[in-house]
Amino acid sequence: MGRGQDPRAAQDRQQQGQQAPYGQGPYGQQPPPPHAQWQQPQPGQYGGPGATQPDRSGEPEYFGDGGYQQPYTPYSQADAPGHTQQFSLGEADAYGQQPYGDVGQYGDAGVYQAGQNTAPSGPRLHWKQLLPGIVMRPVATFWQMRDHQVWAPALIVSFLYGLLAVFGFDKAREDVLNATLGQSIPWVLITAVMFVIGGLILGAVTHTLARQLGGDGAWAPTIGLSMLITAITDAPRLLFAMFLGGDSPLVTVLGWLTWLASGFLLTQMVSKSHDLPWPKALGASAIQLVALLTLVKLGTL
Repeated sequence: MGRGQDPRAAQDRQQQGQQAPYGQGPYGQQPPPPHAQWQQPQPGQYGGPGATQPDRSGEPEYFGDGGYQQPYTPYSQADAPGHTQQFSLGEADAYGQQPYGDVGQYGDAGVYQAGQNTAPSGPRLHWKQLLPGIVMRPVATFWQMRDHQVWAPALIVSFLYGLLAVFGFDKAREDVLNATLGQSIPWVLITAVMFVIGGLILGAVTHTLARQLGGDGAWAPTIGLSMLITAITDAPRLLFAMFLGGDSPLVTVLGWLTWLASGFLLTQMVSKSHDLPWPKALGASAIQLVALLTLVKLGTL
């Protein structure tokens, strides 16, 4: 080293001579490309078509996937952390599906429909509560029994009413009392059966008219309750007619009053059972009311 030369400059020139040429990294490796240069991924790279699974034979079983690649599903990452979806009830997602199903039945516009397979409005009433409830609490009783059939009470009460109804008409009572026992018993039984059949037919007509007017109630509760209403409301008139005769003025007045009561109860029953306003419910009960007035209440049977 000569005098006047900087020893650090000589060291720098020596290091520059030992550097690898451009394009080669240390140990003969290629340097990484500049950030501005983009390379197209090769087929099979990043899980694309033709990708091969890495060899994980040395890994524990719970670290690898066992060589099984799960297929992609729309909700595979729906509940994963950071991928939770947000939507409201009744709103379809990106795939046109409603995760919580159809909520229209419980929406703001959903109303209870009688006769459907939904929860009834109340438990079935025992006959000891049903019979006085028709007179004392008609609205609550009809609402609670709108989805329950009442065949047993309706048939029994109608049959018993028919057994006594024959004694409420003057001519029929005289024929039964003047006949022998072997002849009177079949007449009474036939009369009771005819009253049951007549109640079934009139109840079916009322139910059909209610359906045509827009009702949605079930047929069994409508027919059974109509039979009970007919028998229960006519009981006071029948009781006095058996002893005073059908032509008595008191029996006639009771006949009109009980007919109005039966019209009110039938209207309330059809209104609650079929979700109809009272004018339509009264129209559906009109044929049954006219039949009761002409055949039973006025004694023209």
